[in-house]
Amino acid sequence: MNNYYNKIVARLTSGVLAVGLFDDLSRFLESRLEEFLRNNPHLELEALLEQLREQEEDTLRLIADLQLQEKRSQDDILSTAQEIQRWHIRVQKAKTAGREDLAAAAGQREAALLREGNQRWGQMQGLKERINQSQKLLQKIQQRRQEVQTKAAEAQTERARATTQQRLETNGWQNPTSSYSSGFDDLEEKFRSWETQDELEKMKRNLGK
Repeated sequence: MNNYYNKIVARLTSGVLAVGLFDDLSRFLESRLEEFLRNNPHLELEALLEQLREQEEDTLRLIADLQLQEKRSQDDILSTAQEIQRWHIRVQKAKTAGREDLAAAAGQREAALLREGNQRWGQMQGLKERINQSQKLLQKIQQRRQEVQTKAAEAQTERARATTQQRLETNGWQNPTSSYSSGFDDLEEKFRSWETQDELEKMKRNLGK
């Protein structure tokens, strides 16, 4: 792993931007992240949970956008229907007045509006279907996120239990009245948790670049 990393750094510092360099760096970071998550399985749940949150937000935005498009489509259909009605009345009026030339032209306009209305109706139905599919996807994402949240909570409880057990076993070899030792253990645990989370965030930012 270190040799591969040194190889990448050497290529960077040499000023030679060879083809595929950044692909190599990306693969290296991904492998580091995978290795890191294998050593810290509880963070894998947190990373997955964050990914599901982002997917949920994206899907909610998509649904909102599709619903806005649907509203606009409905307004367009209503406007087209009103135009069809107006030109239909004109066809009848021209026929009654014996103006077959105007009646024929108005009939063509009415037919064109009918085709346009049918096209808009089909587009609206397509939007409705996409909204329905997006809502089903949202339900699946929310269900999956709930499952991951439950697993993450269980993992947190297990880690707390293991930490407590380890502290009890450690205290068996130490003076139980030493408040300094207890405080040191708590501080060590806080720093390890913070440093682990900080390392994960750095890797995620590097992968996102």
